[in-house]
Amino acid sequence: QWFLITNCILLIVIPFLNEVLFPNVAFTKSEEQNLASLLLHCAQLSNGIQQIQCIKQIMPLVKKMDQNSACDPMVKACLDILGEIYFSLGMKNPLKKVLASSLNGLSEQFMTEAVQSFVCCLREELKTTDIYLYRKVLDNLASCMEDFSLGMMTWSVLSLVLTCSVFLQFLQKSLLDIQEENRKNSGNCIVQTQLMHDLLVAIKVSMMLVQKLQENIQGNLWKNPDSLIWQSMCSLLKSSTNFLMDETLLQTVQTTSGLAFILFTKAMYGPPEELPSLVSVFLLLRNFDCIPAWFVSNCGILCTEELSDSVLLFLCHGALAMLEWKKGSMGENGEKLLLDIASVLLSLSSELKESSMATSLSRILAIWTNSALDALVSCSPNLKISLNGNSDIIGKLLGYVYTHWEHPLDAVRHQTKLIFKNLLQIHRTTITGSDEKSDLFFAGLTKSLLSLEWHVKGKYASLGCLVECLGTENILQLDRTIPVQILDVMNDQSLAPYASDLLETMFVNHKVHFTSSFQERTWIDQWHDTWVSPLLLILCEGNHDQTTYVIDYYLPKLLKCSPDSLSYMIKILQASADANLDYNYCFFTIGSRSTRGALGALMACLRTARAHGHLELSNIMSSGLVSSECVKQGLVHQHNQVCIDALGLLCETHRSTEIVSMEEMQLIQFSITYNLNSQSPSVRQQMCSLLRKLFCRIQESSQVLYKLEQNKTKQELLEDSTKWDPVGILQQYKVFMSSVCDRLFEALFPGSSHATRFSTLTILGSIAEIFSVQKGQTQVFQLTQEINSTRVQTLIQCFASTFEEVKVLAFELLIKLRDVAFNLQDSENLELLFQAAMDLSTSTKPYDCVTASYLLNFLVHHEELQRICLGKWVEHNFQIDEDQSTSTVEKNTLAVIKLLLANVEEEIFQAKKSLLQAAASFPMYGRVHCITGALQQLPLNNLTLITEWKQMVARLILMSYKLSGVVSPVVQSSSPEGLIPMESDSETADRLQMILHEIQPKDTNDYFIQAKILKEYCKVEPEKLVDHKPTENICTEIRGKERQTCDVTAQMVLVCCWRSMKEISLLLGTLCKLLPSQAASESSDGLITVEQVNNIGDYFKHHLLQSRHRGAFELAYAGFVQLTETLSRCNSESLRRMPEQWLCHVLGEIKSCDPSSKLCTTRRSAGIPFYIQALLASEPKKGKADLLKMTMKELISLAAPLNESSSIIPQVHALNILRALFRDTRLGENIMPYVADGVQAAILGFMSPVWAVRNSSTLLFSALITRIFGVKRGKDENSKKNRMTGREFFSRFPSLYPFLLKELEIVANALDSETEELKLHPSLFLLLLILGKLYPSPMDGTYSALSMAPFVPFIIRCGHSPVYRSRDMSGRALVPFVMVNEVPQTVLSLLKGLPDCTSPCIRQNAIHGTLLQVFHLLQSYLESKQHINSDFQEGLSDIVTYKTLDICILYSSAVPGLTQYLQSITKLVISVLSVTAGLGIQSSSSPFAEKIAKPSLSVVSLLHCEFHEVRLLVLEAVLLWLKQINSKQITEKERGVLCLLADLEDTLLTIALKEKNLQCFCKFNVMAITNTGLYSILLMYVLCFQISEEVLKKWVQLIVCSCGDEQQTEMLLSAAEVLKSITSFFLINEKLILGLSDTLAMWKCVVLLLQNEDLVVRDAAAEVIQMAQSQRKNSKGTEFAFRIVNAPMALDLAFGILCELLQLWGEIRAGIPILLEWLLGDNELKRDVETSALEEDDYLFDKGEVNFWAEKLTNVKQLSKHLLQLISMTHLTSADQVELHQLSRTVLEQAQLVAHLLKMLPPTPEFSKTVEFTRLAIQNERISICLKILHLLKSDDISKQLNLIFSIHPGAGHL
Repeated sequence: QWFLITNCILLIVIPFLNEVLFPNVAFTKSEEQNLASLLLHCAQLSNGIQQIQCIKQIMPLVKKMDQNSACDPMVKACLDILGEIYFSLGMKNPLKKVLASSLNGLSEQFMTEAVQSFVCCLREELKTTDIYLYRKVLDNLASCMEDFSLGMMTWSVLSLVLTCSVFLQFLQKSLLDIQEENRKNSGNCIVQTQLMHDLLVAIKVSMMLVQKLQENIQGNLWKNPDSLIWQSMCSLLKSSTNFLMDETLLQTVQTTSGLAFILFTKAMYGPPEELPSLVSVFLLLRNFDCIPAWFVSNCGILCTEELSDSVLLFLCHGALAMLEWKKGSMGENGEKLLLDIASVLLSLSSELKESSMATSLSRILAIWTNSALDALVSCSPNLKISLNGNSDIIGKLLGYVYTHWEHPLDAVRHQTKLIFKNLLQIHRTTITGSDEKSDLFFAGLTKSLLSLEWHVKGKYASLGCLVECLGTENILQLDRTIPVQILDVMNDQSLAPYASDLLETMFVNHKVHFTSSFQERTWIDQWHDTWVSPLLLILCEGNHDQTTYVIDYYLPKLLKCSPDSLSYMIKILQASADANLDYNYCFFTIGSRSTRGALGALMACLRTARAHGHLELSNIMSSGLVSSECVKQGLVHQHNQVCIDALGLLCETHRSTEIVSMEEMQLIQFSITYNLNSQSPSVRQQMCSLLRKLFCRIQESSQVLYKLEQNKTKQELLEDSTKWDPVGILQQYKVFMSSVCDRLFEALFPGSSHATRFSTLTILGSIAEIFSVQKGQTQVFQLTQEINSTRVQTLIQCFASTFEEVKVLAFELLIKLRDVAFNLQDSENLELLFQAAMDLSTSTKPYDCVTASYLLNFLVHHEELQRICLGKWVEHNFQIDEDQSTSTVEKNTLAVIKLLLANVEEEIFQAKKSLLQAAASFPMYGRVHCITGALQQLPLNNLTLITEWKQMVARLILMSYKLSGVVSPVVQSSSPEGLIPMESDSETADRLQMILHEIQPKDTNDYFIQAKILKEYCKVEPEKLVDHKPTENICTEIRGKERQTCDVTAQMVLVCCWRSMKEISLLLGTLCKLLPSQAASESSDGLITVEQVNNIGDYFKHHLLQSRHRGAFELAYAGFVQLTETLSRCNSESLRRMPEQWLCHVLGEIKSCDPSSKLCTTRRSAGIPFYIQALLASEPKKGKADLLKMTMKELISLAAPLNESSSIIPQVHALNILRALFRDTRLGENIMPYVADGVQAAILGFMSPVWAVRNSSTLLFSALITRIFGVKRGKDENSKKNRMTGREFFSRFPSLYPFLLKELEIVANALDSETEELKLHPSLFLLLLILGKLYPSPMDGTYSALSMAPFVPFIIRCGHSPVYRSRDMSGRALVPFVMVNEVPQTVLSLLKGLPDCTSPCIRQNAIHGTLLQVFHLLQSYLESKQHINSDFQEGLSDIVTYKTLDICILYSSAVPGLTQYLQSITKLVISVLSVTAGLGIQSSSSPFAEKIAKPSLSVVSLLHCEFHEVRLLVLEAVLLWLKQINSKQITEKERGVLCLLADLEDTLLTIALKEKNLQCFCKFNVMAITNTGLYSILLMYVLCFQISEEVLKKWVQLIVCSCGDEQQTEMLLSAAEVLKSITSFFLINEKLILGLSDTLAMWKCVVLLLQNEDLVVRDAAAEVIQMAQSQRKNSKGTEFAFRIVNAPMALDLAFGILCELLQLWGEIRAGIPILLEWLLGDNELKRDVETSALEEDDYLFDKGEVNFWAEKLTNVKQLSKHLLQLISMTHLTSADQVELHQLSRTVLEQAQLVAHLLKMLPPTPEFSKTVEFTRLAIQNERISICLKILHLLKSDDISKQLNLIFSIHPGAGHL
């Protein structure tokens, strides 16, 4: 930098000399001075962006110089400075790129000077000897060789001046120096990683240099052994060989070395056509006789040592990337090498299983296919034959594709797709000139792919490649239902992206085909039928997941391909939606809580189209295509996603600056009113996200409007200047945002649900963030203007929520508004808040300390907090310097932490005397939690009070150790859950000793030895213990400081202890982050020293390895992870190696079997797995994972079965640790190479005679199944989502093939074939479970060395097991091991092996096992849509006609297992009937078709079975067939199931009348309900039945009782169904059939159900309102009425309908008092007061009344809204006043009671008495609303009372 500044100063002096030396130069003085000052300024700048701007100003001045200025010294100085700047910059610095592009634009006269400047700079660079500066030189060399003309010219000049060997020698020296430095720093991961990357760059630069020199240097210099270039190249070749063979280097370095090796060899070896033979020698032949001596001398290590798999892989990569494969330049040798490389790569695919190597192999195979395509351009006929699709090598490559297309790594799957795509192109190239459509290879491949099941992810990408190759139309000709099949798959999120990509490929290709084939758009209807119609059907009728994924993945792509199709969709959906609203015939339903219907589909299509810019909402609404009422209905639809789509339609736009219309604002306000209280987290998040987008749109469009207003005078002449009124729109924005904020703050009323608070606070947070005041911007709205003291208090009260996410949102919002919030709070209120926080921090309720932490973290931002702290808590005598540079937050936080620390230190001192007293009165964990919370919000790396913080950190660490010493004995006890420690107080020692005598745990930590000593101290006689009777409840009474009695349970003690351990761990973990990365072993400048970190590590180690309580060691693990992550980032070698040392130590302790070891062998090894997980997780992600490899090797060896003499404890530990590691997702694919060994250890461990080993083995096996097959997402145990093909399984884990085969043989031999004795092998279940997870594939059996056939006989023998579960599993396990084309033969063979019914020895287990195997084979075979031949049909007819059933029926029902047998046979028959019915067999004339088509031989006979389990299976099948027939998705081909249901009505009715089993009868009921005619007849019969008035009263009471909150969900749903069925007859009838009181009671039931916590109940109750709305719509005519509404809207509509009905009935005067009683509540206040008086003692974890949905005040406010409208038209008589007078007295009494109870509450009751405060606040609101309504109905007498009420209870008029 000093050099640059000196040059710049000289540059300022030079212009004065120029005036004397060059007076005629046309470069003005001002320009000279400007150029010089700019250069000086640029050199002094540190900001990169400013430097770029400065350079952009300099270059135009330089370019203005004329030709005569080229020799100007100022020009040379200027270019020198620019050169120095260029070479001083890093490779990725943007300024370097700007300089390069600027210098490229210099004119020719200045280019020479610039080149000379660059030559000087580069020459100096090459003199560098510092190893750690090599990287800079290498980067500069590389930058000169890239697309930089000045750099290339510099390179050319310098290469002529210095000769090429100088560059090569420098590169060789840098390679050797970096390699040596890397060797010296072995073990220093950080330095080694940096050196590895430097080495990688050096190799790449050397390759670039050689390639450039080859282009520029001709002649024999490359081949002359005496030339310097040759010698340098030999050195480079030798170095690249060494790097290639060095397994300690990073894989990227080895890969690049392989490239360099081939490149250097290619440059030195001749002739070129012999080079492929040389490479083949290393890859396959290993015959080095013909290799030149110079090559052996430099690359001898390749010739003498056996090449590892990775080296072979890298050599293949180098050959493919560096050799010329085009134009056949290498001749036949090149073609042979290409095939040899393929053979080597395919052989390596079964060996390389490590994730990084598997990724490299897939990428190199893809490169090979590209090279093969290049070679086929001009090749010999032999190569075309060898690369034809039917050739052996292509077949093996296809096998690789089938094995890896579902690989867990994305990179492998992506490369597999490229390989498959290229293979298709390779085959197309080999058959050029032939007809692709008739090609057998393509036909067979297409058939195989289509026969695969749709859950195979690889099928989608492969089919997409085939579509691009063959065309969509050719694929659809094979099966027109493919689009529907793919859409059906999209209910699975894991498959939806693949399915949508395939669909996009298909419909885009289909459209291109049509447009090229037809001149007119006559094809569009066919295209719509294929791609759009199935979409609309799914959007209307599909399930939630399917429609969501179709909308997210498929719909946008379809609209992008064909935007015109939107009008087609809108036309159909709008017609259906209107038809539904008018209750006429329609295409699709309007929807329900489970389906979207036409309206939901319309909203989804409109939203997607608008978001992607395909439509303008204003256009379609103004044209009447979509009405605002339609959108309103969508906003309150019962289906959540319809509401979200309707809201998205309003909020999402393609342009972020689009103006928000007034109509949109009104609809948004309407949506907010009814959708804040959503129980679904996803719905809440989507709603908040959409509203955030809307606010961003308002903010951005307002900025456009402000600019438009400022430039209004310029715009007045434009035509569109009157389109908008900026001022008016901005005013609308402001009013709208203000009203939204009012609505949101109103929603934070007392008793509001968690969902409402979450939504409200999230939206308010978005508003505060988006409309924050920014410099230079005028905001249309500011949230601070809407804030007052009441709203601040409301937000602070949100800290009392029992949900922490509400606390977080409230805290973040208050921090954004802190300046306004603190200004609105007086010091007295702040002091009360601080006092509340300190009280909560020591509460016995665990969740109170979280509230305290948020309160304190908010208060530390107040400048006056120190005064409050130091004023009230003067006894602690804090002194903090008033440093002006220190932030308020830091000073306040330090003061608060000091206060908390002083308190907790005193409490620890008391806890040492009595832990029971501490647990009951002042648990310490709350204080520690607050300290940790305060530290976490501080900028720990930017503190100013260093001295104070150092002292504080030291005190905090010491406090943690002291607290741990008090509580750790409990959590380290062998039975911490019931342990109460001893007391030294003689008053309580008696009872405690009795408790200890009762529990007497066998403790390994000697904790009870201390208890015995204490027993002697207390002088408790043993005889006294015997006299005591055992206590029912282990509970201790102790007396506190004030002699008040409190109960201490074991739970309280345990919670106090483990939570204290938890908070200590999190605190120490937070403190560890204070360690600076440059910390050395000596004293550090950081806030925490190395010695302290060492001690913390020892602490974590001690407690992780010895704690027994899961809560304690799990949280200790969280803190320990923070420590290990900190250590891994340190430069200090001693600190960085600590995790490795700890790991080796614990593994050694596990292996040692030391009897004195305190490692926990129970509780799944307790914290030991967590300890090892944390140590391994700290290992660098991009390293070699040496610690993991070492650990897994040790654990696998320990987990293996041991000799009887050996201890089993290490084996148990190893199995438990392996389980934890296989479950750890952070280890990713690095753990996969050890899965096979883990499976073997688990299966072998399951045979151990020791229970502990078997138990741990079972847990390990479960973890391995999840790791191999993935996490089970559904309830279906046999779902193919968590399975893989046998080919893929044994390819990924080849060592399991011989192991499983051998174990299976042992298991099969253990089953006695002659008798049915119960001889079970321990591993039978595990083997069948893992084999049953495999499934067959049409691709299996081709080009696979691992044949499945040897498993078959053993699995069949396992099917004869006497255990039912084993037989069933053997049937499932057999399927993947039988080839698809061998299934018929295998099934027939199994059937022939069944004994005849006359056989003297019939073994039922063997028969049943065989039938199960036949069933599973047939099920798989028929699902694969294979052709059924005549022999196989005859075998199926044997099953259908119950040849096998006769064998089982020989025995009575007393035969054990007969029911299971019949169930298996029934499933088999139903499966055959279902699938064959869809295959069209009934249309044939074969005997089999005749048998199958007769219901008497199939369904009817099964329905008459005496076993209800059989009948239940058949009825379920019949219901499924009925559903298929009634479904609109069924095709004509699938209507074959009709023959199965022919003439079944009479049979079903007959059986239903006789049915006694409840489950079967329910199925008949389902059938009856779906038959609308039968249901109508039944309903009319009930209605016509004469019921007495007394019975009717009892019936009403029964319904009322059934709607109570205490009732079960089923009862509530039944009540809702009853209410729905009587809606038109009783609830909304023009006549009061039940009378007013009973009718209103029924309506109250509806209201109660609409407020139920269960969503299903609320939705069922909403259907009552939907029914009422439907009747009102029919009676009122064309007026719009809501149909399918959510519960909040239904509740509002219910009150509105009820008030209208009161007018209709003429019962307004009688109804108003009843509704006022609803408002006031049914004596809830007195009941709650009595209840709370009885519940003085709170439970430890009792959070009070957790409110998930119901909001009492929502009910009250909605009812009052309609009541106020009703009473406006009411005139009461004097008789009515009497009843109102009585009601007013009741209100008066409650008002006085509430006022009294509120005064009795302590200060800040919202925190200390949250439940009571909320209850009183709700009642206060009820009273206020009742008083307001009574005031409107007042008479003179009532007015006096009301005035009295307002004077006594001023808050009553708040509403």
